[in-house]
Amino acid sequence: MEIIGAAALIAVGLVFAALVYARVTGRAGSPAPEVGSGETPDPPPPSTELLDRSAALTRREEALAQRESQLAQEREQLVEGRGALERSLERVSGMSSAQAKQLLLKEIEDQARHDAARKIRQIEEETKRDADRRVRNILSVCMQRVAAGHAAETTVSVVQLSADDMKGRIIGREGRNIRALENLTGVDFIIDDTPGAVVLSGFDGVRREIARLTLEKLLLDGRIHPARIEEMYYQAKSELEGHIIEIGEQAVFDANVQGLNPELIKLLGRLQFRTSYGQNVLAHSIEVSRLGSMMAEELGAGPKTARRAALLHDIGKAVTHEIEGPHALVGGDLARKYGESEAVAHAMEAHHNEVEPQTIEAVIVQAADALSGARPGARGESLDQYVKRLRDLEQIATRHKGVDKVYAMQAGREIRVMVAPSSIDDDAATLLSYEIAREIEKELEYPGQIKVTVIRESRATEYAR
Repeated sequence: MEIIGAAALIAVGLVFAALVYARVTGRAGSPAPEVGSGETPDPPPPSTELLDRSAALTRREEALAQRESQLAQEREQLVEGRGALERSLERVSGMSSAQAKQLLLKEIEDQARHDAARKIRQIEEETKRDADRRVRNILSVCMQRVAAGHAAETTVSVVQLSADDMKGRIIGREGRNIRALENLTGVDFIIDDTPGAVVLSGFDGVRREIARLTLEKLLLDGRIHPARIEEMYYQAKSELEGHIIEIGEQAVFDANVQGLNPELIKLLGRLQFRTSYGQNVLAHSIEVSRLGSMMAEELGAGPKTARRAALLHDIGKAVTHEIEGPHALVGGDLARKYGESEAVAHAMEAHHNEVEPQTIEAVIVQAADALSGARPGARGESLDQYVKRLRDLEQIATRHKGVDKVYAMQAGREIRVMVAPSSIDDDAATLLSYEIAREIEKELEYPGQIKVTVIRESRATEYAR
C-alpha cells in the first residue's frame, strides 16, 4: 500500500508541474499531454512582432529588386543615347570617334608645344639679357684694366748712315758686299736716293733683325768685305739668340706665368719679331694672357690655366714656316711636347675653332684673343686690303634683287643698302638685311663686326596747279 501511495504522489506531482509549465508559456488552457503517451508536442506559434518584421523585409527586398531593374533599364537607355549622340556627331562632323579623339589629342599637344616654346623663348630671352649684361660688364672691366698701344707696320727696318758715301762701301766692288749680305741674311737691302738710310725689307722679323744688327756692326767696325760680313753675321745671330731668350723671359714675367720650358720661352721671344695685321704677336699674347686671367677670375674659372694658355696660344706662329699645319694645332702639339697640361694644350688648339672648345678656359682664351684683335687700333691693314674689303662688301649687297645703291661707311664697319620701294616691302627689307649679314659672315674675314642697314624710302609727289 505504501508503494501505491508513493506512486500516486509522484503522478500528482508530475501533473502539477505540467500545469505550471503550460501556464508560464501561455498555454494553460490546452490539455496537458498524457504522460507516457509517446506523442511529440506541437511547436509554439510565432509572435506578431516577428511576423511584422518578416513582412517588412520582404517588402524591402521587392522594392530593391524593382529599383535594380529600373536602374538597369536606365543604364541601357543611357548607353543607347550616348551611341546615338556619337553617331549624330560623326554624321555631322564627317569623322569617326577615333578620328575626333586623335584630332583633339593633336590640338592639345600642339597647344602644349606652343605654350612650352613660348615659355622656353621667354626663359632664353631673359637668360640672354642677363648674360649679355654680365658679359658687357666683365669685358668693360677687363678692357679698362688693360692698356695697349696701336699697331704699326713692321715689314721693313731702316738703318741710319752717318754719311751717304757709306752706301758705296755697303754695295762694294761690283756689288759683292750687298750680295753677300742678302745671301747670308735672306733680306733685301734697298739702297736708293733716300738720304742717310738703308732700308731692309723682309717678312721674317728674325732675319730682318739679324740683318739690321749685322749692318750696324759693320758700320761701327768700318771694315766691310765678304769675310767680315760673314763674321759679323754669325756674331749678330748669336747675340740675337740670347736677346730672344731675354725677351721671352721678360714676357713670361710680364704675364705672371711660372715654370715654362726653356724651349717655349725661346719660341715666345721669337714672337717679338712676328706681326699679325700690324699687331706685334708677342704683345698680343701678353695682352690676351692678362685679359684671359681677369675674365677667368670674374667667371670663377681657372685663372692660371687661362693665363698660361692665353700666353702660349700663338706659339705655333713662331715655327709655322718650319712645321706644316694651322698654328693653333702646331702650338698645342708643342705645348704637349714640352710638358704643358692637356687643359692648356686644348685651350690653345681651340682658340680658332680648329677643335671644339670643351672647357670654359678654352672659351675664355677664344674670347680674349678676339677682344685683343678687335679693339680699335689693335690691327691695321694695307690700303689694297682695305679697298678690296670695301669693294667686296658692296658687291655682296649689290647682287641681291631690288637693291638700288650700296654704301660702305665707317671704314667698312657699316654698310647701308638703299632698296627700291616698289620691289622690296618692309618684311622683305628685314629679310634682306639678315641675308646680307649672313653672306658677309660666310665670305669675308674681318675683325669686330659689320652693321648692315637696309633703307626703304617711298616718296609721293604731286603738283597743285
